[in-house]
Amino acid sequence: MAFRYSWVLIFLALQVILLLIWKLKEKGSNTVFKNASASVLQSLEFNLDNSRIQWRNRMISIALLFLAIAAAGPKIGTRVRPVERKGIDLVIALDTSTSMDAEDVKPSRLAKSKFELGQLIRKLKGDRVAIIVFAGTSHLYLPLTTDYEAAILFLNEIDTKIIPTQGTAISSAIQSAMTAFTEEKDKYKIMLLVTDGEDHEGQAIELAYQAVKSGLEIHTVGVGSEVGGLILVRSENSDQMEYKRDLDGKLITSTINEKILRDIANAGQGKFFWFDNNRDTHLDIAETIDDMDKKTISTHVYSEYEDRYQPVAFLAMLLLIAGFVIPTRPANRDI
Repeated sequence: MAFRYSWVLIFLALQVILLLIWKLKEKGSNTVFKNASASVLQSLEFNLDNSRIQWRNRMISIALLFLAIAAAGPKIGTRVRPVERKGIDLVIALDTSTSMDAEDVKPSRLAKSKFELGQLIRKLKGDRVAIIVFAGTSHLYLPLTTDYEAAILFLNEIDTKIIPTQGTAISSAIQSAMTAFTEEKDKYKIMLLVTDGEDHEGQAIELAYQAVKSGLEIHTVGVGSEVGGLILVRSENSDQMEYKRDLDGKLITSTINEKILRDIANAGQGKFFWFDNNRDTHLDIAETIDDMDKKTISTHVYSEYEDRYQPVAFLAMLLLIAGFVIPTRPANRDI
């Protein structure tokens, strides 16, 4: 049992205190006319039945107590009702290769991606979300869930060291996304591929066509600037930071592979987005998701307290009516 407006119970407590004070005073004095003579008292009480008066006062007092309880909004028991959630299944594949540490996008490609994806997850309503991390290999980091807070916690822990094998295996990420869904439906499945686009396997476009046949729609998000950026390398034994170099000792500049990402999006019947310092944001992706058809992901029931103030208020009304209707004159005495 619970109360919707528990603060109203203060008035209930005040009523009880006032009743106790009244009862104590009533015991100390039988009448308000302390100095009246016996003949006067007999005349006053001639047409009054003290027993009926007491019962009337009790009913009115109890009715007022019930009214205070009804005003507090009692909620008793539980009510079970079906709830339907409509949404899509969204799998986010996030590139964690070292090239995502490039700082041509502030504060870095990976940090920018995590921020925008975190904002996107917060805007989801009824959708299930999963996270895949990939570099040289891919891994289902978080299975499909509607626990957005948990998804954000998992997202925040991602860094470029999460997968030791380096590279950018976009093809492997697409294959992992295709196996991330528990139900085989013709639609309502989306993959969001977030990467700088350096595919080291070259089978991504062919797999995108296969994904579409299985009902998976692929959207790509390129991360990086047009001019590219140097790849930051942090030393494991110290805080010293260097930039990645090739075998000849020259600095390596990582640039976004816009063409392959657009080709994958076209093959996957999706859209291409670009995370830069002043291009697309999570709002553009959220708008695309909102425009999609939604499916009923699950139908479940939940329990809640049911309002029960009506019976209490009805009982209070009956007691009030009875209290005012009960006659105070003795039944066997005429006027």
